[in-house]
Amino acid sequence: MPANPDKAGTTGRYDPVAITLHWVIAAGILTLIGMGLVMDHLSLPPMRLFQLYQLHKSIGITVMLAVVLRIGWRLFHKAPALPAAMPEIERQAAHGTHGLLYGLQILLPLSGWALVSASVFNIPTVLYGILPWPHLPVLATLHDKAPVEAILKTLHHWSAWVLTAVIALHVAAALRHHFILKDGVLRQMLPGRRPIA
Repeated sequence: MPANPDKAGTTGRYDPVAITLHWVIAAGILTLIGMGLVMDHLSLPPMRLFQLYQLHKSIGITVMLAVVLRIGWRLFHKAPALPAAMPEIERQAAHGTHGLLYGLQILLPLSGWALVSASVFNIPTVLYGILPWPHLPVLATLHDKAPVEAILKTLHHWSAWVLTAVIALHVAAALRHHFILKDGVLRQMLPGRRPIA
């Protein structure tokens, strides 16, 4: 049963599982972006760089699994309604942005996994130093990996920048709803908070 609308016209809030997955994924993605910038732009000792790559892969796979879980959860749990007064074009933009976020959150770890699988160095992935993670079978057995690796590296790199831009847009929209429109949208996803009755 949907909750009663609050003073700003929003109804209900996300359930605790959706909220937890949202913030776990957000923290993971921000960590991955920071690690990616460090790996690309700082000169690190080879062993430290290797450890950072391994941790980056571990967190990336974890985020991918969390995103899959969140999508599965979302299929059976309806999201709270958007404000009744929100213009249709903004509703479409919100749905489009969420779809793009989901797509990129799957594309980035998949492209990273594919990149590691096609790497000419053929370095194994061991999640958090404990669980061996396999390469993608087709890419791991290519005879000439170098050109495929280059394409996947470019895809992973630019997809990360696109995701960063979409996240910035998503955050800006959430802050606009909270501080300017004051319509309760951000409170639907904040942990430990209830919508205004």
